[in-house]
Amino acid sequence: MPTTRRRAIATALAVAFGTAYTALSLVRFNRFTLSSWDNAIFEQAVRGYAHLGAPTVDVKGPGFNQLGDHFSPILVLIAPFYRVFPSAQTILIAQAVLIAGSVAVIFDLAMRKLGTIVGIAVGLAYGLSFGIQSAVEVDFHEVAFAAPLLALAGAAYVDRRYSAVVLWALPLLLVKEEFGVTVAAIGLVLWLAGERRRGVWLGAVGLVAAALTVLVIMPWIAGSYTHSDMLGGDHGIFETLMSEPGRKFATVAVTVGITGLAALASPWALVAVPTFAWRFVGDNPYYWGTDFHYSLALMPIVFVAMIDAMSRWPRLRWATVAALVVTAFTLVNSPLSVLVHPDTYDDPPRAASARAALALVPKDASVETDIGLMTHLTTDHTVYWLGTVGAAKPAYVLFDIASGIGSPADVVAYAEKTHGGTYELLYHHDGYALARRIGR
Repeated sequence: MPTTRRRAIATALAVAFGTAYTALSLVRFNRFTLSSWDNAIFEQAVRGYAHLGAPTVDVKGPGFNQLGDHFSPILVLIAPFYRVFPSAQTILIAQAVLIAGSVAVIFDLAMRKLGTIVGIAVGLAYGLSFGIQSAVEVDFHEVAFAAPLLALAGAAYVDRRYSAVVLWALPLLLVKEEFGVTVAAIGLVLWLAGERRRGVWLGAVGLVAAALTVLVIMPWIAGSYTHSDMLGGDHGIFETLMSEPGRKFATVAVTVGITGLAALASPWALVAVPTFAWRFVGDNPYYWGTDFHYSLALMPIVFVAMIDAMSRWPRLRWATVAALVVTAFTLVNSPLSVLVHPDTYDDPPRAASARAALALVPKDASVETDIGLMTHLTTDHTVYWLGTVGAAKPAYVLFDIASGIGSPADVVAYAEKTHGGTYELLYHHDGYALARRIGR
């Protein structure tokens, strides 16, 4: 197939997937679907960059610098777009575009190496993979930048363009502190491919960068590496590693299963090892399964490994059938499946009440809140979280009491006890409770 036509097909399919990812994100936003505080965190960070300041994240604590939580200076790339379109939806769309970019790379690589039919099948399995869908479902995370970078580095590896592998791998150091070890793993794969000098150099850069980031840069910003206690927790690394072995095995099995196990035949699969390692020794059980965004970076790795193995050994192309079967199994009740249900686009029962509560909080006002409506407040308010409000004295306190996330039922009593002064109940309907400060 001519290059122009192949790239046009890959681009068209990537646009289709990107549209679906965007639709899922925006539908969830418009329905006030609970997720976490992460989207608010990253929006505050991007807003800081957009106004040529530090990535201050008041949600984590008044004046908190996001780089002390996770080293993700690459977020600055979203800032120009956010400056023009300041909204939570901007970073949601940015994530969809980034992931769709990786889809285009995988489609193009697969069709070029495996032929049009098999390549499209592999690309579809990638675009529908559980790691991507789960990541889109839980709103924006900085790891979205890793998807296209890993896809491009992997494509360069399959093409044996080793200088390009290095060039695409290095920006991973700006995505998140954990990717220094991933970069080192890419160096190891290059070393195994006979690229001794590049492999050793990239491995050393990755490890040194990871050590400097975690041991020097982040402690200098935040006073300490805030996630150091996650490795092993109170039980130790080995005991945590051995916790719930069935769940962890299932995560590994489905991750390679969506490639029909073909990924295991490529050295590029070794790039996935650091991600599995930090997840399985972390004491957060959410790391161990297939939900949330934790498997997003694994998807381009294992699919590139699949394509590499199948291009080396054509007999492995049978794995495409197995990959599609596993993918079809994971699609049952998957996040994207809600897009085909008409009631997905209807207002949920409490939507009108949520909008009414939000309308009562003036623009630029300071507000303490839970995760219920946090994402909808961040764009044009100073937002604090009830768990990390610190010494801040917000003018408004807004809780989603009916969500079951444990917010105080008496918002006025909580506000006056926590912040002093006098508050009045401004709104209380359908579980949304809003109080306003009226006295010192």
